[in-house]
Amino acid sequence: MSSNRLKVLGFLALGALAGCGFAPLYGGATGGQVSARLDEVYVATIPDRPGQVLRETLETSLQQGSAPTEQLYELDVAYTVNQQNAGIQADSASTHARFIGTASWRLTPIGTPGQVLLAGKSTAMNAQDVVNEQYFALTLGRDTIDRQLAQDISAQITDQLAAWFRAHPNA
Repeated sequence: MSSNRLKVLGFLALGALAGCGFAPLYGGATGGQVSARLDEVYVATIPDRPGQVLRETLETSLQQGSAPTEQLYELDVAYTVNQQNAGIQADSASTHARFIGTASWRLTPIGTPGQVLLAGKSTAMNAQDVVNEQYFALTLGRDTIDRQLAQDISAQITDQLAAWFRAHPNA
């Protein structure tokens, strides 16, 4: 198929999406307002090393513009990462590990923590083959798992917050 035909088909597909009410979450006039609102979210401290990684990832995801002039909302997150071992051998060693990250979160206005605007739960899963490696390699692998889980959960939370801000522009 020629490149001109592909371009025409692409424009027709975009027109069909616009006709059905599709609008990008972060694009256009409303999307710019949503991004500005996400900049106003303060991410509270999350305990433990995986929590620190998640907090850093959330801050990067939410604050895509410059630093906010005023933080109006607080995002509280309770985060756990559980490990399940599989592939148990005769000597009780595991050959595979599954990691499940679970975040329960809530958005409140700063100054009124009892007034929950939005709450949710986000889950992500990752796995790693366990081989007889040195401690450094195992630690590096676990850090990678923590970062991947944090990125997945951060994307879920950010999308839910963006959808809420889009639906509640005057909140």
